[in-house]
Amino acid sequence: MKQLIYSITFVTTFMHFSCSNAQELPNTSTNHDEWELVWSDEFNTDGLLDSTVWNYEVGFQRNHEDQWNQPKNAYCKDGCLVIEARKEKKKRKNPSYEPNSNQWPHTIKEVTYTSASVNTAKKKNFLYGRFEVRAKIPTASGAWPAIWLLGEDMEWPSNGEIDIMEFYRKQGIPHILANACWGTEKQYVAKWNSKAIPFTHFTDKDSQWAKKFHIWRMDWDEESIRIYLDDELLNEIKQSEAVNGTLGNSEQPFKKPQYFLLNLALGGDNGGIIDDKAFPMRYYIDYVRVYQKK
Repeated sequence: MKQLIYSITFVTTFMHFSCSNAQELPNTSTNHDEWELVWSDEFNTDGLLDSTVWNYEVGFQRNHEDQWNQPKNAYCKDGCLVIEARKEKKKRKNPSYEPNSNQWPHTIKEVTYTSASVNTAKKKNFLYGRFEVRAKIPTASGAWPAIWLLGEDMEWPSNGEIDIMEFYRKQGIPHILANACWGTEKQYVAKWNSKAIPFTHFTDKDSQWAKKFHIWRMDWDEESIRIYLDDELLNEIKQSEAVNGTLGNSEQPFKKPQYFLLNLALGGDNGGIIDDKAFPMRYYIDYVRVYQKK
């Protein structure tokens, strides 16, 4: 089977938060003498995302997160995908609320915060390659932006999860994370290979780091998964260690295709205390590009 190499690049802007200003910054770290563009989404058409590629999640989804996900919080404008988190001016009833339930999210009476989560499940999946993600992320307290991938043919975590980027607070201290996980002998219990880098590692070098665009990159092949930020290696996961337990048929999930997810979560298990003064929070994505090695 021909091995495909993918590069996915996301860009954000910060002058009026318009991606139209992003041309001042490098578009990619990929050597075009080595890589060939085979697919891209440039987000050049204002409005909702291309429904032939992207799915919108709706409602409370995972990790006890505080936001209600809805399509109108992820939209294309001025050549950029904007994922916007808001505190709603008027609370509304959670349609999944059940007065006698003790299970999340049915215990939540009202929707206070909204945001968005989009994915390419059943529409675009990828096996091996280079994924470049160029983005400007919100870093206020409570923000939990992520760029990640999941497999489709098993339940989590035996389907495998790759987190190219997560940002959240650990014990109140902001971190950028680069992770992967897979299945164990217990249902819904994952084996993690995780690297959490204190945010100060980046801001000590550049006090304006949070106002700039940065390139996240994953190089994924049959031997390993390597995750970079601005060409600095953050984590490396060997394929030989990423083997499911018996619930996952002792398979290697990262030798199967995965689909993309982009989201801006709030609070929940990892996001921390939400700063209500920071709204709206915006996560800007300029384009997605998929490359194949020549």
